[in-house]
Order: sequence, then structure tokens, then C-alpha cells
Amino acid sequence: MKGFILALAAVLASTTPALAQPHWSVDYAKSKLGFSVQWSGEPFTATFKSWKADIVFDPADLVHSRATVTIDIGSEASDFPENDAGLKGTQGFETSKFPTARFEATKFSHGKGNSYVAEGTLTLHGMTKPVTLPFTLVIAGKTAHMTGRASLLRADFGLANGEFAGETPIGHGVTVNVDLTASRP
Repeated sequence: MKGFILALAAVLASTTPALAQPHWSVDYAKSKLGFSVQWSGEPFTATFKSWKADIVFDPADLVHSRATVTIDIGSEASDFPENDAGLKGTQGFETSKFPTARFEATKFSHGKGNSYVAEGTLTLHGMTKPVTLPFTLVIAGKTAHMTGRASLLRADFGLANGEFAGETPIGHGVTVNVDLTASRP
């Protein structure tokens, strides 16, 4: 019985850091999530106006850190509304069938200085693929500012169909851009 109690105490002690991890609240007014892609040889940039992030992160305890971001794909907006309508249609995101995308970061690593990498999966357009998101993070008191970019291929998510199957007019490479400000209690 004594051995069982010691084993239980060891398990509880090993899970305590995860319970004490800070939960970050995103300041959506100061944060942006979007993407850029080459369209007819010019950069096309759009943002998502509606998304939610659940972030539990501690630079001193990356093993127990995690993040889940759910994106309302229909909230995509750019400076070209005529392109936005097409992006949301059947040859694009197909928002009527796939209204959300979800990124789940389950592994974090630290590089030099303020550099980190989040590894996880992105579910978009009914497909789930691994994604790596390199980012920089500056924490000042109870506020954090994170910027990062992930590179994707739209064909990996079934977004290269019909007249948009080739590299023109829309390039295959897509950059996801994140600029996030959050605070903790």
C-alpha cells in the first residue's frame, strides 16, 4: 500500500506543472490571422475576421504547452471582395461544406532567444495535415506578443481544383501569417 501511495504522489507531482500553466487570453482587437498567396503574379493578402484561440503556454514548461485555434473560414476578407466570393465558393474553401479550419499545436520547441516552433496539425477543407509554425515570442509582464509564419501548399488541402489546379493564376504556396497579442491573469 505504501508503494501505491508513493507512486500516486509521484504521478500527481509530475502533473502539477500542467495544472499551473498560464492560460492566455487573446486580445482579438490587436491580433491578426490571415494568409498571403501569389495571384496573377501579385501578392494577395487576406485576413480572417472571426477566430478563437485556446492557448496554454509556458516557456519554462513547453512539454505541457498546447494551443488550439478555430477559424471561421467564411470570415475571410481582403481588399478585393470579388475575389473573396470566389475563394469561399466551390473552387475555393467551399465554406458551405467546410465552414471552419482548426490548428492544434501539440509540441513546442525553443530555438535561440525569442524563437520557438509549434508543431501540430491543420484541418482545412476536410483534410488534416501536419504543420510547423516558427514564431517569435516576447513576454513582458502579463502580456505576450507573438508573430509567426507557416508555409503550406494549397493542393495538400484539396484547394487546387478546376481552373485553379495549376500555378496560375493562383500560386500553390500559401503563407499563413499570425500576429497575436495575449494576456494572462
